[in-house]
Amino acid sequence: MTLPVLTLVVSTEQDLVAVRRRAHEISSALGFGQQDRARIATAVLEIARNALAFANGGRVSFEVEGSVPPQLLTVRIADAGPGMPDPASMPAGGLVAAQRLMDQCLIDSAPGAGTTVILKKAMPERAPVVTADTIESLTARLDAFEGKYTYEELQRQNRELLAALTDLHERQDELTRLTRELEDTNRGVVALYAELDERADHLRRADNMKSRFLSNMSHEFRTPLSSIRALSKLLLDRIDGELTTEQEKQVRYIRKAADDLSEIVNDLLDLAKIESGKIEIRAAEFEIDSLFSALRGMMRPLLADAPVELIFEPCPDSPPIYNDEAKVAQILRNFVSNALKFTEKGEVRVSAAYHADTGMVTFCVADTGIGIASEHLQLIFEEFGQVENRLQNAVKGTGLGLPLCAKLCALLGGSLSVDSTEGRGSVFSATLPIYFGQATDSAVERETLTIEAGKRPILVIEDEPEVRLLYESWLRNTDYQAVSVKNLREADQMMKLITPNAIVLDLLLGEDDTWRWLMELKAGEYGQRIPIIVATAVNESNKGKALGADAYLLKPITRSDLMSSIDRLVDPQEEDV
Repeated sequence: MTLPVLTLVVSTEQDLVAVRRRAHEISSALGFGQQDRARIATAVLEIARNALAFANGGRVSFEVEGSVPPQLLTVRIADAGPGMPDPASMPAGGLVAAQRLMDQCLIDSAPGAGTTVILKKAMPERAPVVTADTIESLTARLDAFEGKYTYEELQRQNRELLAALTDLHERQDELTRLTRELEDTNRGVVALYAELDERADHLRRADNMKSRFLSNMSHEFRTPLSSIRALSKLLLDRIDGELTTEQEKQVRYIRKAADDLSEIVNDLLDLAKIESGKIEIRAAEFEIDSLFSALRGMMRPLLADAPVELIFEPCPDSPPIYNDEAKVAQILRNFVSNALKFTEKGEVRVSAAYHADTGMVTFCVADTGIGIASEHLQLIFEEFGQVENRLQNAVKGTGLGLPLCAKLCALLGGSLSVDSTEGRGSVFSATLPIYFGQATDSAVERETLTIEAGKRPILVIEDEPEVRLLYESWLRNTDYQAVSVKNLREADQMMKLITPNAIVLDLLLGEDDTWRWLMELKAGEYGQRIPIIVATAVNESNKGKALGADAYLLKPITRSDLMSSIDRLVDPQEEDV
């Protein structure tokens, strides 16, 4: 709802004085403070002066918008002048002042249609709600002051103008001061970033130096340690004669110290390799039960004279794992070794659980030992961090095993966790992907693979995605359907799900031994029934055919070469006809 208050015509300089006076009186009656009254009057005067200067006058209308708080005082200054193609071209002085002094300043102008400027100011929160009765009372008051304004009135308006200008200057000074402070702050931030970059560079260099030191130190220690262990073994084997009981005891202490030191050196070397990014992942397929069997034999010497039972639970439901078996074994070996050290009686149980929904497997080592307090769980994963307990003196440790396990888990694409209660035991868990790296995606593709009705599957073994896409496009509108894999491991998995009508094989598949795979496949009854087309850049056709290849195509090949080979080998009777 809009309540009109007053409309004034501006055609002379004296009208400008009247407009400012009315703006001051109306804003005062509506509850605005002294500063806001001066700002409103100044803004209205500036825009009205523009209308008089550039359009020979105009109309100034005062209105109140809204029926409930917050209400707005709206002032419309309209003229019938030539208008402007770009409202932003309004004289900067009046427009800038109005924009700073009022809450809103809207301009509507077009060539030949005049210009309308709308100024809005929100009424104070404590001001009473303006109604039609309030407007009627206000109009009566304004009529009572109708008349010419005296010289004193002009002086008073000038004083208010000066006060408004002074306020603007103060704001400008405050903005200048804030700008300088921001510039100083920005310079400080830039300097801080430069210092942080310099310190980060120092830290990187220090970290590299530490990794090189650990690596060099580990290699330098290995030679004398190997000599100590070899010589102590010679003495214990009585190669140079018998030892007394005391001598044998001393030599065994020497051998034990050398073994412990060798373990520390190996852990340090592994940590240095991981931190420097030089450690290699040698992924291969293995069974969980086979891994557990090897660990059982490896850990048996640690159970001598210990009232602790080591139990390995079978895991028949888990598929084969494609990961670095040696590093998985190293993680579990550390878990089991720690569990045996801090378990006085009871059992240490090793288990594995396969999660088909995520493609992950979780290895758990649970013990009935002394456990770890919750406030110390973070400490055990820090290098050289050890928790003081009553068994610490009896079972010496380096404090490197668990930090190494955490880094190995991350390196293998998994994570490590621990759940422990003091006095009741601990459960250390390592969750790792069944297929290391990107192989998880291909596992999902195999699970969702469907062969179209009437199509005959052709297994394409090719590591280059562009070539796989090319083969798939060539076979799309034929009686065949391309089933693509990236390596021989995926090919073996795929052939457990489907029986292809033919195989297209590239001999260059990274580190895969394709020659051996071809020979072994063709040596079995299953492979003898499937024709194999070798499509490769290796010019070894005689060797390929000798190992069982039914066709040998040298890249680059054409669609007609591939299709004729497939048709000939898949339907040999049609070729004969």
